[in-house]
Amino acid sequence: MKNYSTYSQLYLRLALGLGFIAAVADRLGLVGQAGQPNIAWGNWASFLSYTHVLLPFLSKPLSDVMGWLATIAEALFGLLLIIGYKTKLTAIGSGLLTLTFALAMVFASGWKAPFNYSVFAASAGAFVLASIPYYRWSVDALSTKNVIA
Repeated sequence: MKNYSTYSQLYLRLALGLGFIAAVADRLGLVGQAGQPNIAWGNWASFLSYTHVLLPFLSKPLSDVMGWLATIAEALFGLLLIIGYKTKLTAIGSGLLTLTFALAMVFASGWKAPFNYSVFAASAGAFVLASIPYYRWSVDALSTKNVIA
């Protein structure tokens, strides 16, 4: 039976990476405005308000900083996953970021909220991606001398 891990790792990298990029584009208003179908935030102010809902124990200025940090991390992780650079490390960071987000959602909005948006599944997928030994079709593969077919 053929090993499909080379295809599944690429699919997982792209799904996670594009998911991060799509979320960043949404909060920057690049894919539509607040209130339109399939738009979660639609602008930066709405995203920062949601960040404060998830982190009510922080002051508004500090939760805003966390919103900036999360956005920078998501944009960076998204790009790195798509191109496949430092994939193992990026996947671990992605797993930790989404796990943190999922737990914040549980405490702020209840146990069902992160399941509605598959946040735990994204986190688990990132950790599975980190366990893969070789990332074909990636920048990592270009710099690897022992290419596995």
